[in-house]
Parts: sequence; structure tokens; C-alpha cells
Amino acid sequence: MRHLFAAITAVLLGGCTAPLPTRTPLPNGSTFPIASAVEVAGGLSTIYLSGQVPPNLDATPGSGRAGIYGVDTKTQTEGTLQAIERTLAGLGLTLGDVIKMQVFLVADSNKGGRMDFAGFMDGYTRFFGTAAQPNLPTRSVFQVVALANPAFLVEIEVVAVRPR
Repeated sequence: MRHLFAAITAVLLGGCTAPLPTRTPLPNGSTFPIASAVEVAGGLSTIYLSGQVPPNLDATPGSGRAGIYGVDTKTQTEGTLQAIERTLAGLGLTLGDVIKMQVFLVADSNKGGRMDFAGFMDGYTRFFGTAAQPNLPTRSVFQVVALANPAFLVEIEVVAVRPR
């Protein structure tokens, strides 16, 4: 009923814009940069991006050099989020339109065989929860045994929304 009233009011006031997603912060004043929940009302379309991995940082085709995707989780996270940002831009969207994120991290041998969550967060917080881009998605982070390429430490899937 609340959404119907809002839609009727928007039409009567001359605006037919779709509502923005409602992002619920984490409880107890937490400043951790994710949303507890995101509500998507009618009038928005949902876009699912396939998993993105870090880009090849070496312009030499077929070099086969180790580390061409970045040698650590932070660098790979930044490259992956930049790739997602470019893909979204091609769809007329931004990282601010992302409402859900799933992150897959491979164990880092430099971190005792555990995922480098701190390195991931160092990269992630350059893109989310900033003054320039404060919209926070819901998010899950998983440690996985391996990804498609043994050099990948990071793969990220996102879901975004846009007004119809």
C-alpha cells in the first residue's frame, strides 16, 4: 500500500521517476562498509553481472609472467572493481547502482594459506563507502579453493538496479 501511495503521489505531482533502492545500514552504529539489507521497489530493473576477475596488467600478449594480474589480493580487488565499473558504465550504470556483491577469494600463500580479507577490504573501500560513492551493497565474501586461472586471487559478482 505504501508503494502504491508513493506511485500515485509521484504521478499527481508530475514526476514518474522510479524510487531508489532503500539501503539499511548495519545495526548498532557499525561503520563497516556494507548494507545490512537493500530493498528494491517496483519500477527498477535488475542487472546481474557475471563474475569479473582481475585484468591482465601486462600489455605483452602471451608473456606468461607470474603476477600479470597483480601479485596480491588488494591489487587484484582494485583491478576487478575497475573492470566492474567499466562494464557498468557500458550499461549506463555506476558502482552506486550495485545492491549486492559476492566475492570469492583464494587463499594467499603469503597469508598462511588463508584469504587476505584485509587486502580485499583495502581495495574495496577505495570504491564503496567513500564520500564520492557512499551507496553500500549487501555483500558476502567466501574463501574458495581455486578460481578458473591459478593466478587469480579474486572474482566478484554484482547485482545492480536501474530505473525502467
